[in-house]
Amino acid sequence: MLLAIDVGNTNITIGVFDKEKLVTTFRMTTKMQRTSDEYGITIIDLLEHNEISHNEIKDAIISSVVPNVMHSLCSGMIKYFGIQPMVVEPGVKTGIRITSENPAQIGADRIVDAVGAYELYGGPVVVIDYGTATTYDFVNGNGDFFAGVTSPGIRISAKALWEDAAKLPEIEIKKPSTILARETISSMQAGLIFGQIGQTEYIVKNMIKESGLKDVKVVATGGLGKIIANETKYIQYYNPTLTLEGMRLIYAKQKR
Repeated sequence: MLLAIDVGNTNITIGVFDKEKLVTTFRMTTKMQRTSDEYGITIIDLLEHNEISHNEIKDAIISSVVPNVMHSLCSGMIKYFGIQPMVVEPGVKTGIRITSENPAQIGADRIVDAVGAYELYGGPVVVIDYGTATTYDFVNGNGDFFAGVTSPGIRISAKALWEDAAKLPEIEIKKPSTILARETISSMQAGLIFGQIGQTEYIVKNMIKESGLKDVKVVATGGLGKIIANETKYIQYYNPTLTLEGMRLIYAKQKR
C-alpha cells in the first residue's frame, strides 16, 4: 500500500492507496510541533484505527508547503516504517510542464492538484483548491501549467472578520438561506460564501476569456469547495481527494 501525505498550512491529510484505490483518509493538525517519534506513532495509531497495519505500507509520497515539518515527518517515516518517502519537489517527474515566469515559486500542492486535474479530466483545465488560500491554476491541452491566481481562503477571510472587527463573532462557515441577511451571523455567512462564489465566477470567466482556449474544464477541490461548487455553473467537477489522487499519479510516474 502507498501512503500519500499532503502537508498543508492547516492540516496534514493522509490517504492510503491499495494500487489505484483510495482505501481511507485521515487528518492531523499541521501547526502542532511534533517530533519524528510523535509523527511515526500517531500515523501508526491512525492506520490501526482504520484497520490497516503499518506493515502493509510499502512506500510513501509527501507533498508539503510547510518546510519546517519535513525533517521530523520524513525521519518518522524512516524510523517507524522503514521507508524513505518520495517528496514532490523540483526534479520529480510529474507530466506537467511549469511555463509560468518563476517555476520554482509554484507550491507542491498546486503542482499535485494540476497533475490530478489534468490526468483525470484532461486539458485545458482550471483547478481550484479551496484551502487556506484559494488557488486557481490553469493547465492547457498540452499539459503546460502556465497561469495561476492566489486569493485569501474562506477561513482566512472569516478569521480576519472576527479577529479584526471587535463586535463580530466567530461563526460557522456555511451558506445562509438568503443573501438578504437580517442579522449579524447570516450577514457574515452571506459575505463569505456569496462573495467567494462571485470571486470564483469572475476569476474563472476572465482566465478562460484571456487565455483564448475553448472547452475548458473547471475542477474544484478542498474542504469548503463543495459548498461553492454546488452554487455555480462555472465548476463542472468537485473532487475532494484530487490532491491525494495527484500524488498517487506522480508516484506511479516515478515507478514506470
